Amino acid sequence: MDTVINTVCGPIRTGHDQQDLSRVGVARSLSHPASTQLRSFKSPSSSPIEPQGIKCANPNSYRMLRSKPRLAPRCARLARPTAINAVRCLSSTRSKSAVPAPTTQFSLPADYVPPKQPPSARRPENRQSQLIRSYTSLLRSTPVMLFFQQNNLTAVEWTAVRRELGRALDGVLPYRGPDGREINLAPYIRLQTITVKAFQVALKITEFFDAETAGAVPTTPRTKVHGPLVHDLSAAAYESVKKLEIPGDSVYKQLEGSLQGPTAVLSLPVVSPAHLAAALSILSPSPQFPAPMRKRVPSYHEPIAQRGLAKIQLLGGRVEGKVFDEAGIQWVGGIQGGMDGLRAQLVSVLQGAGLSVTSTLEGAGRNLWMSLESHRFSMEEREKNDRVEETGEAAKAGGGNQEGKPE
Repeated sequence: MDTVINTVCGPIRTGHDQQDLSRVGVARSLSHPASTQLRSFKSPSSSPIEPQGIKCANPNSYRMLRSKPRLAPRCARLARPTAINAVRCLSSTRSKSAVPAPTTQFSLPADYVPPKQPPSARRPENRQSQLIRSYTSLLRSTPVMLFFQQNNLTAVEWTAVRRELGRALDGVLPYRGPDGREINLAPYIRLQTITVKAFQVALKITEFFDAETAGAVPTTPRTKVHGPLVHDLSAAAYESVKKLEIPGDSVYKQLEGSLQGPTAVLSLPVVSPAHLAAALSILSPSPQFPAPMRKRVPSYHEPIAQRGLAKIQLLGGRVEGKVFDEAGIQWVGGIQGGMDGLRAQLVSVLQGAGLSVTSTLEGAGRNLWMSLESHRFSMEEREKNDRVEETGEAAKAGGGNQEGKPE
């Protein structure tokens, strides 16, 4: 206590012998609220006034107390804790010690499997496993996929590219489904980056693994709850693609050369040539699919958007399970009239095929009829000639008999 007070104010000297204030009294007076009012009072000369009966050797001591009013009460509290603080310390200590320590710890067995999660060969909580599941679902549900080489675009460049792509897709007329309903496909068309190795595994599973065939094999692992384990992360799927000899005409073999390095995928939920043409005009402009003009869409020609688009290159695509190169993708996008135009072309092809078959059959029958008619005409001419010859011979024979008779 003496050390704290001497540090702040220095040695204390009393002005009157009758008022001998102890150091504890000084600390108590400083911790009293009245001392705050005393320190906050200023003289006309803007100098702090010392309390009556107390003189400090350090002339700046009260200025220090005035600038730091919490110092002296804090020193008093630290040097002389009250009974309330002691009770609080005791109560907190008792409350902490009163909590019993856990004696047992619950743990699941090492081979525990949740009831809604079938056993799998890959750990389902790993990111690679979840990527394989998402890619297999994407490959099974998406009929149109375009593959682009992307040279490490920044986040700002990706934002600009997706903004321009969404703007171009919003300007396309809604897609008319088979039932006649119009659907806006712009929110469902996604441009995303992929992990190439996980995508290759997913492509193998979707193309070469047959769940029904694997489920019929007696050696396939089974459970009472889930039956045969033939999902995408199962051991059966893993073993089927682990040592697989890939055919040369498979989709995986044709796309293997394109799926190298940083790759992005544009997925369309349905085959819509109009939406495909709008996407190609932004991501891969060409004379057939020109880019928007600067006056019409100035945001497309911003430097950030142009830098991002310059780092994207079309490699090919997969449409309805068939692999197309860049020229084939442009042909699909160039179908006039979209799906309606494609249906009209199909109807015209079928009608032309029917007409050609009909004309071929009619031509064969006509040729047969003409052959038969010509043969009949030749036969009739021959019979007529034979009759004329027979008549002439008969006439000659009758004339000779008449000449031989006597008069």
